[in-house]
Amino acid sequence: MRAIWKGAVSFGLVTVPVKLYSATESHDVSFRQVHAKDGGRIKYQRVCALDGEEVAYADIAKGYETEDGEMVILTESDLASLPSTSSREIAVQRFVPRDQVDPLLFEKSYYLEPDANALKSYGLLREALRDTDRVAVVTIALRQRTSIALLRVVDDVIVLQTLIWPDEVRNPDFNLSLEGVEVKEAEAKMAHVLVETLSGDFEPGEFEDDYAAAVRELVETKIEGGEITRPEVAAESSGEVVDLLAALQKSVAAAKAQRGEAAAG
Repeated sequence: MRAIWKGAVSFGLVTVPVKLYSATESHDVSFRQVHAKDGGRIKYQRVCALDGEEVAYADIAKGYETEDGEMVILTESDLASLPSTSSREIAVQRFVPRDQVDPLLFEKSYYLEPDANALKSYGLLREALRDTDRVAVVTIALRQRTSIALLRVVDDVIVLQTLIWPDEVRNPDFNLSLEGVEVKEAEAKMAHVLVETLSGDFEPGEFEDDYAAAVRELVETKIEGGEITRPEVAAESSGEVVDLLAALQKSVAAAKAQRGEAAAG
């Protein structure tokens, strides 16, 4: 693994230099959109919805659309004026009981590795969290933005768990009232029996992504059967190249026209 961030955890007067590693990776199966006839990849042009013209990447700006459909264009200087931070500190704000944090807020997980000279202070923080059954609410600057996160112990490693902001959690807008719904005693008892029958410890290794496995098996079968399309290599193109070609063509036409006029003169 390669560290994606370096800094230090600070709680009280204690500082723990650490490195941050992504704790997860995606194994999702991904497909490419291709032309069914020849397997060529489908490319998308950046086209303006108003004039229908292709837009060069350099001419694309960031826009914020208001609720009434108006567009506010933000320049690079506008974006540079926004609050940002490059702090290398994971600042502990408070220690809270583990069960007070709803997993609904969890976002992404990272492993924290201590520097060689910080093993003792790392172990001190780890054992304090473990013994008190608490997590540390922290702030951290990732990608120039301040995020709220937790420090919690997983096995022998301190994990930093980023959280979404509370206002990003949606409220269910459907009715869950059981008023008028009668649950019979026999039904309730049977439900409890079913829960007890299926009870056990959570073992993640017992589950697998059967869809991804089936896709890989299907692809291997097609490869073995010779069902492979080798699309011809197409020349790379972009809006900028098309614009340049058009400009050159116009320049040649203008030069020929000018030369013809000069000859005629």
